[in-house]
Amino acid sequence: MFKVVHRLAGRCAVLSGQSYCSPASAKLHLGGGAVCQKLAYRHRPADLPEMPSCDFKPEEYKGKSKERIMEIRRKNCNPMTMKITYYKKPVFLHQGYMQWLWDFDGNRYLDLFAGVATVSVGHCHPKVAAALQRQLNKLWHTTNIYVNPTLHEYSEKLASHLPDPLKVVYLTNSGSEANDLAMLMARLHTGNFDLLTLRGSYHGGTQQTMGLTSNSSYKYPIATSSGCTQTMCPDVFRGPWGGSHCRDSPVQTTRQCGCAQGHCMANDQYIGQLKETFATSVPSRIAGFFGEPIQGMGGAVQYPKNYLKEAYQLVRERGGVCIADEVQTGFGRTGSHFWGFQGHDVLPDMVTMAKGIGDGFPMGAVVTTPEIAASFAKAFHFNTFGGGPLACAVASSVLDTIKEDGTQQNSHNVGTYLMTELAKLRDTYEIIGDVRGKGLQIGVEMASRDPLSPEAMSEIFEDIKDMGVLIGKGGVYGQAFRIQPPMCITKEDVKFFLAVFKKAIQRYMDKELTVQRSGSMPRIKPGKH
Repeated sequence: MFKVVHRLAGRCAVLSGQSYCSPASAKLHLGGGAVCQKLAYRHRPADLPEMPSCDFKPEEYKGKSKERIMEIRRKNCNPMTMKITYYKKPVFLHQGYMQWLWDFDGNRYLDLFAGVATVSVGHCHPKVAAALQRQLNKLWHTTNIYVNPTLHEYSEKLASHLPDPLKVVYLTNSGSEANDLAMLMARLHTGNFDLLTLRGSYHGGTQQTMGLTSNSSYKYPIATSSGCTQTMCPDVFRGPWGGSHCRDSPVQTTRQCGCAQGHCMANDQYIGQLKETFATSVPSRIAGFFGEPIQGMGGAVQYPKNYLKEAYQLVRERGGVCIADEVQTGFGRTGSHFWGFQGHDVLPDMVTMAKGIGDGFPMGAVVTTPEIAASFAKAFHFNTFGGGPLACAVASSVLDTIKEDGTQQNSHNVGTYLMTELAKLRDTYEIIGDVRGKGLQIGVEMASRDPLSPEAMSEIFEDIKDMGVLIGKGGVYGQAFRIQPPMCITKEDVKFFLAVFKKAIQRYMDKELTVQRSGSMPRIKPGKH
C-alpha cells in the first residue's frame, strides 16, 4: 500500500456517507430508543458517517454560563487548571452515560479517553450507580477502626482476582497514594532504599512519587524523593533497538529485524542497559523496581515480550521487590488478561491500582503478600477515607459489572479491531509513525523519528474534538494520541472514530501541502525509519 505524504497533491478516496447505528445490547446498555442526535459540530462534513445513535436523553443544562465558569476557573481554581485545560475552545461537560458525554449546549461526544483512562465500565453505569445509591441510603462513612462488612467483602473479592500469594489489600484514595505507600513498604521490607523505574514512566504526583515519575512536565524544581533512578525505557519504536516481532500486540512496528524465531536482540540490548544501570547508578542492594505493564502517560509504550521477566529476575537478585503499577492497565483494559502484568508472564510482589477500580469514584489500592504486609506492621498505618463504605460498594459493583457485561472480552475484541484499522492508516499516512497497545490501552505516535510539532498535534486534536470525539495526548514529547475509552464502546463507535481520525489527518496534510506550495516551511519532516 502506498503512503500518503504531505508532498503529494492527491487525496485519498473519501469515506462514503454511511450511517452507523449501535445495535441493541442489554449488556452494554445501548439500544434503539429515542435517539439523541445533537452532535458536537455544527456543520458535519458531507463525507463523514453519522455518529452512532444513543438511546439516552440528557438533562438540559441550566447552570452558570460558560463565561462565568471560566471566570471562576481563573480566579478560584488552582492556576494549573488553566494550563492543562484541553483544547483552544474548551469542552464544557455537563452529563455522561456509558461511552457518551454531553456539553452545556447538549452536544454529544464519543468519549475515547474516559477521564484519563478512569471510567472503566461506562459513565454513570446503571449497575454501579444503583450500588452507590443503595450504600448512600445505609452508611456513608466509617473507618477501619470499626468492622463494616463492605470493606471486608470487597477486600476478599478483589484478592480473588489476583494470584497467590497476592492476598493482602490496602485501600487508598488514589493511584499516587497507592504508589507512595508501595515505596514505603518496599523500603521497609527489604531494608534497602534505592528504587528503579523506566524513563517516560508516570507513577504519581506526590513529593515521593515524583521521584519515580520520569517526565519533566510533572516535576517541580524542588527535592523530591531521593533514591529513585530511571533506566532506559525499552521502547521498540522510538528507542535505539526494535524490530517487527518485539511486542505483545496485534500491531508491530514497521522496523525490520533479523532475529531468529523466539529470540529478540532488542530485548538483549535493553536488558544490557538495565545491567549497566545496576553497575553504575545504584548500590548493590536495592529496594525495588516499579514498572507499568504498558506505559500510560508515556503514550502506551510497550516493551519487548520478555523484558519484564528478565528485569524482575535481576531486581530480585539484588534484594529488591517488583511492583506492577496497574493504575491504567488493570481491570481488563488490556483485553487478554485482567491484569497487565499477566501478559508479561510475571508475578510481582506488589500491585498498585486506581482509576478503573472505581469507574471514576476516587479509590486506589495496594495488594501484596502476607510476608511484605508483616514487615509493614512496625508502626500504625491508618487511612481515614481509604476503604470507606461508598468506595467499596462502588468498586465491588465494578468487579461484578466487568464480569456480567463481558467488559474484558469487549476490550479485547473492539481494541484489536481498532488497532488493526489504525495500522492501515499508519501504512497510508506518513505522519502516523506507530500504532501500539493491547485491548483498549492504545497509543498512536505521530510522525516518524521526529515528533510532530505541538502546534500540529493541537490542530489535529482540536479537529477530532470538533467532529465529536474526545481522545487524549501523551508521550515524553507530547507526540502520541492516547485512546483509552470506557470499555463498553462498540465496533460501530470505533468505525465512526476511524472516519473522524482519517478526516482530521487528511485535512491537516492538505493544509500542509498548501503551505508548502506557498513557499513556507512545513511543520512535519518526511521519511520513515
